[in-house]
Amino acid sequence: MKKTEGTDKPHVAVIDDEPIACREITRALEKDRCYVETFLEGELALKRLKVLPFDVVLCDLRLPGRNGLEVLRDIKRYHPQVEVIIITAYSTVDTAIEAIKAGAFHYLTKPIRMAELRALVGRVMEKVHLVREKEALKKALFSREHQLDFIGHSRSIREVHRLIDKVAHLNCNVLIQGETGTGKEIVARIIHFKGARKDKPFVSFNCGGFTEELIANELFGHEKGAFTGAVDTKIGLLEVSNMGTVFLDEIGEMPPSMQVKLLRFVQERTLLRVGGIKPIPVDVRLIAASNQDLREAVKSKRFREDLFYRLNVVVIPLPPLRSRKDDLPLLIRHFLAQYSDAFGKKITGLAPEALEILLHYPFPGNVRELENIIERGVALADRPVIRSKDLPADLQELSISSLETQHWPSLEDKEKEYIRQVLVTTNFKKGLAADILKIPRTTLWRKMKRLGLT
Repeated sequence: MKKTEGTDKPHVAVIDDEPIACREITRALEKDRCYVETFLEGELALKRLKVLPFDVVLCDLRLPGRNGLEVLRDIKRYHPQVEVIIITAYSTVDTAIEAIKAGAFHYLTKPIRMAELRALVGRVMEKVHLVREKEALKKALFSREHQLDFIGHSRSIREVHRLIDKVAHLNCNVLIQGETGTGKEIVARIIHFKGARKDKPFVSFNCGGFTEELIANELFGHEKGAFTGAVDTKIGLLEVSNMGTVFLDEIGEMPPSMQVKLLRFVQERTLLRVGGIKPIPVDVRLIAASNQDLREAVKSKRFREDLFYRLNVVVIPLPPLRSRKDDLPLLIRHFLAQYSDAFGKKITGLAPEALEILLHYPFPGNVRELENIIERGVALADRPVIRSKDLPADLQELSISSLETQHWPSLEDKEKEYIRQVLVTTNFKKGLAADILKIPRTTLWRKMKRLGLT
């Protein structure tokens, strides 16, 4: 029986030169809904493996032509993911043990007890499923790593990427400083996933708004009976993330007494659970972040100087969005694609008046605020473009009259800039840009040539 395309049922190959043995094994395994193919010699099975990999191969040691041990070695050389069970007579158990050393999962002796065979194949499939789940998790992790990106091509963002690349593979503490909404946690995650700890946990904890007791309990955990209500031992976030990365956001908000405990952990790399007496060694990388100037906090005695220098091995400053407006079209395009896909809508860009507003808006909430604006715009838009009425009310109040004090370019310069913005936002898809501009594609081509945009 051949494996149906797309099925996840076990696909088993039986290699035995005795047709009766092949039939009995097939009958037994089909009770467990296995797809079984039989081969009277090893060479035929190896050829079939090139077309359709098996999950499990049952292979007799004594075969015509190439013996079972040679077939096993070829399978493990070219198809290492395939599990092999060797079938042997009592007189060749030593050879079966040799096969185990060559990579066989297990061996069965003749005469085969079918209940034992079915149980063994079941154990093999448990291992196969675990390996596949692990590979799927690795792929998901790899995919997630490559989806993380700190978007921008401005000089300040290029510097951020340069620093990330320099520190990602180093085992040093990092301090990320920037206003709220500039993407501090994204940078921390990129550092983690680019480094040697990427297969280990990444744990994020916000230090603001919690008492010392709550922070200590979350970071260090507690022993059973440490306090009223501690009915079980709790493992803290630092211990959970052993061999991984801990991101401490808004570190400047941590209470001074808790800063002392964190400093001791940073220095000794051991922790005591609340109520515990035995130091627990923990190997984690610390990445801290703050939206305030920690040097000023040190001067005003709000943050411990010794802890500051422990965390401040490498500093990555993140610029506010208002200082890198050149990145605005890239960010808009990114969020348009993200939320158009999430909401199942085809929003291709921003109408001229909406784009004008965003180009002159200071974004006090930085990239996070821009993301919220675009998400709202995509959700509310009833046309292929986001219009000013789809923006938040306070942004809708921004009008040309509020910009009268600014120097206005010539009409031709304005036309050139607007067409350039539409082209950038649509990734230079001229047909789509012409639709937004409501002009024929040939007209757009002529304007691009006249304005030097080709």
